[in-house]
Amino acid sequence: MAPAPFIIVAIDGGAAAGKSSAARALSERFNLLHADTGSYYRAVTAALLGRQVAPTDLTAVQAALPALRLTTRIEGKSARMEIDGQPPGNEIRSAAVNDAVSHFAAIPEVRDSLLAYQRGQADAARAHGFAGLVMEGRDIGSVIFPDATFRFFLFADPAERAKRRAREGQQDTVAERDRIDSSRKTAPLTCPVGAFSLDTTLLTLHQVVERIAAPIAALLAAP
Repeated sequence: MAPAPFIIVAIDGGAAAGKSSAARALSERFNLLHADTGSYYRAVTAALLGRQVAPTDLTAVQAALPALRLTTRIEGKSARMEIDGQPPGNEIRSAAVNDAVSHFAAIPEVRDSLLAYQRGQADAARAHGFAGLVMEGRDIGSVIFPDATFRFFLFADPAERAKRRAREGQQDTVAERDRIDSSRKTAPLTCPVGAFSLDTTLLTLHQVVERIAAPIAALLAAP
């Protein structure tokens, strides 16, 4: 019997569309390393804000980025970003980071600085014996892994997504973040051509997971 293939699962979508919950469930079910790229951008945003760098000051952003040493710590089935040897704390969920992250993420130099790091999580997954990688974000299936084994795009009604954020105790302007992420010139938030698109507005987490897990399970069960 041929060995099981190493798979890469890309999950894209706007804030509170269900990416993180679905990705974590897939990670557990199929022994995939989970990479939450939204937390990576939040960590970099927090680091830049901590250095008094504003997203409107491109010169300062360009000067600060090379000084950020990005490494990965594997915790359970999650690939956690470390900056200068330290994992980010709760500050990545602060109001200041919420307000700034999409603005930093729209800067091409910021996206370029994270490109190789994100792709490198596949090597981390292989090195640690995972069956594959599940990566969530906004440009995974279109830019980071356009040849991923599976590409999914999750979306939901903005009002429902705002409710989800509120239930999590977070205040997140999902519609405004989507507007910025969708209109940026570099790697905009969009459903990649050929990706499986799923409206999660009226679906439970279990239903979402089952729908996107089915083709993965079928591939892994194939002789």
